[in-house]
Parts: sequence; structure tokens; C-alpha cells
Amino acid sequence: MSCGRRSAPLNELRAAIGAERVSTDPAELIVYAYDGAWAEGRPAVVLHPETTRHVAESLRIADRERIPVVPRGAATGLAGGAVAVEGGWCLNLARMNKILDISAADSVAVVQPGVVTAALQKEVEKRGLFYPPDPASLHMCTIGGNVSTNAGGPRCLKYGVTADYVLALEVVLPGGRVMRTGRRTIKDVAGYNLTQLLVGSEGTLGAITEITLQLIPKPAAEATALAAFPRIADACEAVGRMLASGIVPLVTELMDRIVVRAVDAYYQSRSASAGLPLDGDAVLLVAVDGDGEQVERDIDTITALLHGSGASEVRRARDAVEAEALWEARRAVSPALIRLAHDRLGEDIVVPRGHIPRMVERLRRIAAEHDLTVALFGHIGDGNLHPTILCDRRDGEMMKRVQAASGAIFDVTIDLGGSITGEHGVGIVKLDYLRRAIDPIALEAMQAIKRIFDPNGVMNPGKKLPSGVGEW
Repeated sequence: MSCGRRSAPLNELRAAIGAERVSTDPAELIVYAYDGAWAEGRPAVVLHPETTRHVAESLRIADRERIPVVPRGAATGLAGGAVAVEGGWCLNLARMNKILDISAADSVAVVQPGVVTAALQKEVEKRGLFYPPDPASLHMCTIGGNVSTNAGGPRCLKYGVTADYVLALEVVLPGGRVMRTGRRTIKDVAGYNLTQLLVGSEGTLGAITEITLQLIPKPAAEATALAAFPRIADACEAVGRMLASGIVPLVTELMDRIVVRAVDAYYQSRSASAGLPLDGDAVLLVAVDGDGEQVERDIDTITALLHGSGASEVRRARDAVEAEALWEARRAVSPALIRLAHDRLGEDIVVPRGHIPRMVERLRRIAAEHDLTVALFGHIGDGNLHPTILCDRRDGEMMKRVQAASGAIFDVTIDLGGSITGEHGVGIVKLDYLRRAIDPIALEAMQAIKRIFDPNGVMNPGKKLPSGVGEW
């Protein structure tokens, strides 16, 4: 394409949304070439829309010119879903960061996609309301990104994932048309549920510009306990016994010995203490919430179950400050693991809860077979595990073993009836395994949906679906 043909759409774009919102600065292009995954793709242009009209104008021009567009939030994703396409446009939605409405009467919040998750939680809790989804990156990630990947988090065992709280969306389709789906009501079965189709679509069908979220009353009380286990299998079994007792915990988080010691070392490097037991094979963090008296009964029952399941130590947080300190240690897992190796490959698998002990056993066997260190943590109560392979991308021989181990992890997950991703999304990292993970007829239906929404294949091409669909 000649220089004149390349510059014409940009000039039109600058006139349509403002030159200050269109950047071709080389340094900025580098910044927007990454997300939390290993992948890299440098855009030709970064757009900074501030209104739905800006997004619509951008997609109108991009679709006409067949220019790929990659929506982007805080770029905390771990599957490469927000990595730009070389020569394409990066649609940075971070400036669309307003909370438009919080209604106690309707129990809803209406937000733009760039609102940070923790900021929304803080605002609704001031009004006695509660927005449960809590990804580990909640202090950085945005609601738009959460919707894009259907993010979960530790509290999803009891309260569900992002999709369970999305009532309505405003989305700009390729070509610039603005579509609204859903309503400000809990019930709505008029027509197909396009809202839930868009949740988890990773920006491949359109750009979400407004989100209506359901809120619930804020629980009155919460209690947290920590348990150390000599055997990780006993920690897995303890969760099953808890759920069989009729109690649905707010959170059940597992950390193996590698993770616990990494977190402890991370705290020591900052002249602090994580307060985690170091002499066991695994640590389990459990929390319950609800009515004050019920919380006391539940935490007493759980404490007894933990002791009866082989825990070598059970410790209950005495107050909210101690509880928050324990959860801060859990949130420190990612920076702690970074210190153990030059690189890490964090997976995101889900297996039926009854197969968790077997999955944990297989993970350790895979690590030994490929001579690798695999740290394990995750939301064990809902079967969502995050095995993390510590590695060095500069070592070609090691990376061959990493690739083989990663494939083996996915193979076992699928064989056990699980999913290759629970909350991180497919992006570009897991495309090679999608054909095995999804029924072929269902995959054909997904490809047809992609063509209906995005016939020219400009929305986040090469993501979410296998090669041959939405490529640029």
C-alpha cells in the first residue's frame, strides 16, 4: 500500500475523533505491543477513544479499509488476547473509565469498559452493595477486559464469574454500528441471549463500550482460616469434605510448597513476613461470608473439617486486618514466582472437582518427566488450577521441554473432562489445542457466528478461534 493510501484513513480518523486521540509515536507503539503473555505484536496506530462515537468512527473506517483492530484495556491478560496485530490498530479503551450509574433501587451499576475492577467494588460497597468477581489483578484490570475473557477469581466458587453479573451491553460492531443487548433487569428472555454470547468473546465480535452489571447486597460478615497440610492430596480432599458438608465457602485457595516458599522469600526481600507455614506440602486458604452467626458456625465447622482431613496446622484470622494480610500473601503469588526464574508459563486449566487429586498427581508427574519446576496454585473449590512452569526462554532445549510439558498438561485436562482455560481466555496462546477441546460441530457454529458479526475479519483477528477464521 502506498504512503498516500496509508495516510488517507489516518487523516480521516484524526478528523473524526481528534488528532490527540490518534498516536503513531514509535515509543508508544512499543508500549502497546504486549499484554501479560509472551506474545508481541506492534500496532501501526494506537487509538484512545473517549466516547462510543469515537469507537464507532474508528471501526467504521477500519472495516472499510480492512484494517485489523485489537481492543485493549489494562492488558493484564495472560493469553495474548490483547496483543496487537502487526500493522493494525490498537483500540485502547482505558480512557473510557467512568462509572455512569450505581442504583441501589435496581441493584445495578452501569460502567464504561475502562473502569478498574477494584474501583468499582469500592464504590458499590460504600452503598452497601457488592460486586463479587475478583480477578487476582483486580487493582489493575478493567471491567471491559473482565467481560472480554469472562474473568473469575477466588470468589467465583460461591458467587460465580463475570458472566453471572452482566445484564446488558453496548457494543460497537465492525462498520461502526452500535448495538445494545440485554436490559436493566434480572430476567429477560426476549430473543437470543446476545449479551452472554459477547461475554468471553475476547474482542473478536465487537468493541464493548458500556456494561450494565447486577449487584447484590454486601455480606454482613466474613471469616478466614489457613491450614497447612503435609500432603497436597489431603488438602484437595479437605475441600471435597467441606462442600459435602453443605457449606459453600466464599473462597478455597490452594498454594503448593513451591508457591508458599516463593511468597515467603518475596516478603523477606521486602523485610516483611507473609506469615505462611513453610514446613508442609501445601497451604489452603478458606473464607466464608454471610450472616454473622452463620459465619461463626461455618468457620467452626470448616476448622474441624480441616483438622480431621490431616492438616498439621489450622489458623483462624482474628480480625479483618489479619484476614487481609493472608489474602495479600495470596495476591503476591505472581510477583513472588517471577523472582524464581527468568520466565514463567502460567496455565489456566479447569477439571471436575472429583478429579482434582488426580490432576495434581499428574501435574507433579509431568514436571518430573520433563525435568521442570511446576508451581501450583488456584481456585481449587471450582477446579480452576494455575500450574506455572518456571523456565528461561533463552534456553532453547529447556523451551522444547516446556512446550512438551504444556501439551501434556492440556492433554490430561481434556482427558479428565476439563477445559484448557477457565478465566484467562484463549487469545493466541491456546489456539493449537482448541480443535481438540471443542466439539467440531460447535466449532463450526462459532466460526459462522464470527462471520456474521465480523464478515471482513477485522476484529482481533487470529484470536479465540483456530487458524482460518478471522485471519488478516
